Amino acid sequence: MAGLKVIFAGTPEFSLSPLVALMQSEHQVIAVYTQPDRPAGRGRRPTPSPVKQTALKNGVAVFQPRNFKLDEDLSRVEEHGADLMVVVAYGLILPVRVLRAPRLGCINIHASLLPRWRGAAPIQRAIQYGDAETGVTIMQMDQGLDTGPVLLTKRCPITSEDNGGSVHDRLSAIGAEALMEAIPGVASGTLIGQPQDETRACYAPKVEKNEAWIDWNRPALEIDRLIRAFNPWPVAQTALDGEVVRIWRCSVQAGAHSATPGYVAAADRQGIDVVTGNGLLRIHELQMPGKRVVSAADFLNARTVQGMQLGRPGSL
Repeated sequence: MAGLKVIFAGTPEFSLSPLVALMQSEHQVIAVYTQPDRPAGRGRRPTPSPVKQTALKNGVAVFQPRNFKLDEDLSRVEEHGADLMVVVAYGLILPVRVLRAPRLGCINIHASLLPRWRGAAPIQRAIQYGDAETGVTIMQMDQGLDTGPVLLTKRCPITSEDNGGSVHDRLSAIGAEALMEAIPGVASGTLIGQPQDETRACYAPKVEKNEAWIDWNRPALEIDRLIRAFNPWPVAQTALDGEVVRIWRCSVQAGAHSATPGYVAAADRQGIDVVTGNGLLRIHELQMPGKRVVSAADFLNARTVQGMQLGRPGSL
């Protein structure tokens, strides 16, 4: 197969493995589209996306339209004369004119087994709601939100030790493999997209910071999934003695306790056991404001928490 002229559109770190795979292949990445630089860090200085940084290091032209409402941006996409556009967590809606610009259209790498978890946060929602597996879908893009025909899928288990970060990294690598497997069939027309089953569709809304507050009235199993889903962002949190504590790692413990949910039933080098609406949750790693992440054992060297109450500010 002759190499294709490819436009790549992506923004965060999740997009990097597929971009690098394309640049190392026989295909030619003729342009990269990514979101405009955003303020980041303590100085809030405009910072280029991971995709932009990687593209510039490899001498690929970068374009950063705020949207595709200007005719000049639409015309530029058409003028590239691309065979294919690959979209990975770009973050902008593509109008019909962009979708039709490449000879073979636009394909998307989505971090779920579509039609499950369409939308912005498929990795976090899969963990949060207890899915036993997730995966990557290569999809022919249409005008809907992750609604296009499915070209190829690859599955990935979710274990009880996984968090948002570990699944993210695995799926990014799997996405690169799936993309390189799919492109020959897309180019030859032998890989035919299959319509999604709309009766199985569900939506993964963007994660909001206020979702990170732990409700200790929920079962320990649910809280454990929330903590794992929101690691490394926004990180689940609770209040202890008027301070916000971020919870990074935990485990569900056997047994029950009659105390009010949020009560610290035990605290030793094994962890900090907190009463929930159903069962005990053991905290293994946590972080106080302005401090580094520490083990429960190290945390307990500096303070006593057994018998205290965790919760939301104003509720204690």
